[in-house]
Amino acid sequence: MPGGATRILGIDPGLNITGYGVLEVVGGVPRVVEAGVIRGRERGSLELRLGEIHAGVGEVLAAFSPSGMAIEQLYSHYERPRTAILMGHARGVICLAAVLAEVPVYHYAATQVKRLLTGSGRAPKLQVQQAVQRELRLQAVPDPPDVADAMAVALCHYYLAVAQRAL
Repeated sequence: MPGGATRILGIDPGLNITGYGVLEVVGGVPRVVEAGVIRGRERGSLELRLGEIHAGVGEVLAAFSPSGMAIEQLYSHYERPRTAILMGHARGVICLAAVLAEVPVYHYAATQVKRLLTGSGRAPKLQVQQAVQRELRLQAVPDPPDVADAMAVALCHYYLAVAQRAL
């Protein structure tokens, strides 16, 4: 990394699609280095799906050597406890990959991320995509929304932690 640069890996965890975005901050300006998705199998054993997520996040960590990983916290609706349990598994293997790579992990609530970027903790996906596009000066909105969410959580970490340390 260039002198004084900070890299942040943002993660939007999911069992089928895990979005990721790597931001590099140079001179107080964040820019996208890489963004994409890690796809787990839609069918098959939970163990294989979790293994694919772990391996994919491990590859991203090894390739980009971030100084920190920002991940969206688990949100669960009381009507769907099974979903929360499955998402907890995905978050667990993602956090494990970061620990094995000796990368600190920072957790942010989706409502906190949305409020910071859009002014509303209940902003719809498109509004988050547009906010990420504006903040990172991108030609188009990041797609799929999982990628935008990952970049949004990385931006949240930048604004709440990295930029504060620079002051």
